Amino acid sequence: MASDRYKHLYEKITEALSDTKKKELLLSCVKRGRDTRAARLETLPGGAAFRSDVRAAKERCIEDLPRLKKLFIENARKRGVSVFEAKNGAEVISYCLDLARKHGARTIGKSKSLTTEVIELNHPLTEAGLNVVETDLGELIIQLVDEKPFHLVFPAVHKMAPEVAKLFSDLTGKEVADDIPSIMKVVREYMRPIFLNCDIGMTGANIGIAETGGICIETNEGNARLVSSIGKCHICVVGMEKIVETVDDALLMIMAHPVSASGQLPTTYVTWMHGRSELGESGADSERESHIIILDNGRTEMRDDPEMREALYCIRCGACMNICPTYGVVGGHTFGHIYPGPMGICWTAGVHGLETAGDFAQLCVSCGLCKEICPAKINMPHMIAEIKHRDAKTKGHLLVNRVMMGADKAAKLGSATAPLANAALKSRPVRNIMEKLIGLSAERKLPPFAATTFMQHFAKRTPTVKDPIKKVAFFVDVYANYNDPKLGLAAVAALEEHGCEVIVPDQDVSGYPSIAYGGMDQARKIARSNVEKLTPWVKKGYGVVAIEPTATYALAVSYPTLLRDNPDARLLADNTHELFEYLIALEDETGQKPNSALLAGKRFGFHCACHQRPLGSGNGAMAWVRRLGADIELIETGTCCGMGGTFGLKAGILGHELSSAIGEPLFKLFKESGVDAVVTESSVCSIQLAEGTRLPVYHPLQLLDLH
Repeated sequence: MASDRYKHLYEKITEALSDTKKKELLLSCVKRGRDTRAARLETLPGGAAFRSDVRAAKERCIEDLPRLKKLFIENARKRGVSVFEAKNGAEVISYCLDLARKHGARTIGKSKSLTTEVIELNHPLTEAGLNVVETDLGELIIQLVDEKPFHLVFPAVHKMAPEVAKLFSDLTGKEVADDIPSIMKVVREYMRPIFLNCDIGMTGANIGIAETGGICIETNEGNARLVSSIGKCHICVVGMEKIVETVDDALLMIMAHPVSASGQLPTTYVTWMHGRSELGESGADSERESHIIILDNGRTEMRDDPEMREALYCIRCGACMNICPTYGVVGGHTFGHIYPGPMGICWTAGVHGLETAGDFAQLCVSCGLCKEICPAKINMPHMIAEIKHRDAKTKGHLLVNRVMMGADKAAKLGSATAPLANAALKSRPVRNIMEKLIGLSAERKLPPFAATTFMQHFAKRTPTVKDPIKKVAFFVDVYANYNDPKLGLAAVAALEEHGCEVIVPDQDVSGYPSIAYGGMDQARKIARSNVEKLTPWVKKGYGVVAIEPTATYALAVSYPTLLRDNPDARLLADNTHELFEYLIALEDETGQKPNSALLAGKRFGFHCACHQRPLGSGNGAMAWVRRLGADIELIETGTCCGMGGTFGLKAGILGHELSSAIGEPLFKLFKESGVDAVVTESSVCSIQLAEGTRLPVYHPLQLLDLH
């Protein structure tokens, strides 16, 4: 059974959630990464606009990679560098061992390199009798405890000072106090002889530059500069995707890396290497060697795969880990193989195989935040959905995920049998049975079904607008149709009040749960159907308006990716709007403002659903509420509330329990804010927030009933 496959994952999640101190430490670290990035963007000319430049540069360079790699090799060799192209990790290991034998090497000083970590280079070198020493402090700590990196940028973030102090006490035989200055003093004393006496220095490279044949290495400790320059032999292992065309491209990456990772500009040490110079004036060290190993290891296949090519745009900043809601509470030893976090799923699939990636891909709740923070705008949510899809072709879907992908069918049945279905939802024995049989959490309070759907109500309505100033095709989706038709009708009334003709054309549901759980065949079928049904109205001058953020996101963001070669999908996306941004624009156009005293004295906290961030970040809804006289503020942690669409409706550790753990910091913020109620446009986030905060939760339209 598919569920048996994840028993080890469940155990690791349980272990991670039970370690309160490490969980708090990790949450603090990733939040600091988000906050410092956000602060830096406030001072950076153009703010986050650099992301478009990074994206364009990576697209261009990966498209032209065969030529750029050839040019890089030619120019590097002109500078006296030996260049070797390795098909896989085994060839890298063999090349390094040959060099070590040639030089009679005993000690290799290594700078932090995820590329060598992914191919697990250290172990075979050590087994061959070499003393391999990681010189980056975080990597050294990981090496001493024989663990994998916990975070891309902060590999030992899960280790606390007392643990680290004991490590170095055991290593050096000296008593080390458990404070940072004491630890650093001992580390410096331990590392200095290694830097000065290692036989081979080994690094990765953040960038390879085709036009010059040089590499660039960025660090905050200066260790890469030392190991690459002192010894007689330097080996650089670099993934082929790191090669860019020009120095200007490299300078762009040098800015994007630290800004995205930690809000720095730039890292403390930026080392440019174009071959190796002789040490001293006498030229006595003329035999100093420089070797660059360009690693493929699945990258060519990724480049040739249209669904996975974007993984090669990754610049290794770790920003996706800093914002990922599940990574933020379980960490890299749960959410990852060697390469952790959201990009870790994509990269693991490319270099370690689909099955290995599938072992932890279910930790992605498809919130989409990794794409929104990524400096190269990599569509990780889509790639991860594709990995889930391909994995399920051979391994099958979890039963509960199949249920969630068919939630619209369950809602339709629930509405048709509303009295019976609603009684079942309120019955604890029935809910316990449902949890056991299909995995739907018995702890969640689910919204009741309406006996008469929105579609049925709307069909009986008489249009009220005779000379419309705008025409709108209303997209309903599941909740407003089957659970709360009153909400859908209120949206229609608000649009008509502002002079809009509103129609509800034939349509399917958005299909986003199919994307979230990797049902890509079904997702594309639904997307194609909605494009065919809605685009003719767009061509007649109708705008498409939706009230559920995830539905709007599906139409505006997901469909053009699912249907890349369909221009109508792009047309539909460009003409899809959130309700309140549309209403605000109408109010500004007509001068028809609402009653500004309607909600005077009320104070609300707004929750922006994850899928709303690339649309309008909830600014339309908040502006609309303020125009009614209320005080409303955005309250957020910078990541997801934890619901993750229907993820939080599932029972157990890979559902409700993990969802609640993710939401705890946000619940605390809302409770401490002193607001009267929570406002959100997401029907599923409202379930999570009501449970976690114990505050009233409203859709903005429902506020009209409070005066």
